[in-house]
Amino acid sequence: MSFELTMLAWTLVLALVQVLLPAVVRNRELGMRYQAGPRDAAVPPPSKLSGRLMRAQSNLFETLPVFAIAVLIVHVAGRENALTHYGALAYFVARLVYVPLYVFGVPFLRSLV
Repeated sequence: MSFELTMLAWTLVLALVQVLLPAVVRNRELGMRYQAGPRDAAVPPPSKLSGRLMRAQSNLFETLPVFAIAVLIVHVAGRENALTHYGALAYFVARLVYVPLYVFGVPFLRSLV
């Protein structure tokens, strides 16, 4: 498997983690009684933490399809090179760093990532 495909695979693992994190935090906020009930009452707003985790997840899902398609096109075309290698690495590392920066509310630096 090429390096670019490996980075895509690890990005998908990160995506799975980013699906689970806000779900776990939100389930703890709402509690089993609400989750098991009919959910007729209005849903309380998310906490700062779960809101940030949800927004970080949305941000990943906005960019992941473009990254995945680019990696697959490069692989199918057999055009992997140093630029695609470092591009895939940069995307993965940026996504990995973005989550804690967003969760901890670090301004400006988060936008650079």
